[in-house]
Amino acid sequence: MDITLARTFLEIVETRSFQRAAERLHVTQTSVSARVRTLEELLGRRLFVRNKAGAALTAAGERFLPHATTLVQVWARARDQVAVPTGSRAVLAAGCEISLWDPLLLRWLLWMRARHPHLALRTEVGYPHDLLDKVAAGVLDVAIAYAPQQRPGLRVELLIEEKLVMVTTAKRPRVPRPADYVYVDWGPEFAAQHGLAFPELSSAAVMAGLGPLGREYLLAAGGTGYFRLDVVRGHLESGHLRRVPRTPEFLYPAYAVYAVGADPAIIDPALAGLRQAAGTDVRKAGAC
Repeated sequence: MDITLARTFLEIVETRSFQRAAERLHVTQTSVSARVRTLEELLGRRLFVRNKAGAALTAAGERFLPHATTLVQVWARARDQVAVPTGSRAVLAAGCEISLWDPLLLRWLLWMRARHPHLALRTEVGYPHDLLDKVAAGVLDVAIAYAPQQRPGLRVELLIEEKLVMVTTAKRPRVPRPADYVYVDWGPEFAAQHGLAFPELSSAAVMAGLGPLGREYLLAAGGTGYFRLDVVRGHLESGHLRRVPRTPEFLYPAYAVYAVGADPAIIDPALAGLRQAAGTDVRKAGAC
């Protein structure tokens, strides 16, 4: 199937309009309609219902949506692999969960470029479900995620036994008032455990959906919050932050996920680099 048909389909889904999809694709609306007709003939099903509000997916269109997304992603991956940059022998694509990329992904990039310069590197940050979908589809070679779901055809390997600890800028560390607390969203498991341990902190004055944002806010404005120990270790050693005594630690491990039949020439260096980036040698070297 012409990949242009899948791209056109996805543009209509996103814009909910044949006309706006045509504008974004820089073609006429007639061309967009013709592509949709061709796609519907190939699939033998109607994909869109057009009305005054725009274009809505039919039940068949809803079923085709994830496949169209995969088609476009796999094509982009194939194009990257074929068009390997000059001086490189292959392309390695890695994805990392939003809450885990800092500083792991930077450490990994630095190590990989130093040890395996023949590999061109592609990285992205995203949500765990999307990352695992891309590993399963072959778009990514490896993904780093917290508590990934087991899936057929994918291998999950423990990478970091990380933990979340309560730290503060206060000179006299203690459990804070909600007004002085920065709540970082570390996922549903953390939310459940945190709610049991600190029900009074559920209405924090500041809530951050990204760990690095919460950390930088804490350092700039002061306060208390839970952060990954590896990330705040340097600030604890310098005295900018302090551990709050007698508060629970919450486990926050990270896992590497890759296909069972992954190419060893690609996945072995990737995993070696991730293990090194997660190890004490890199941490002591001050890579973050």
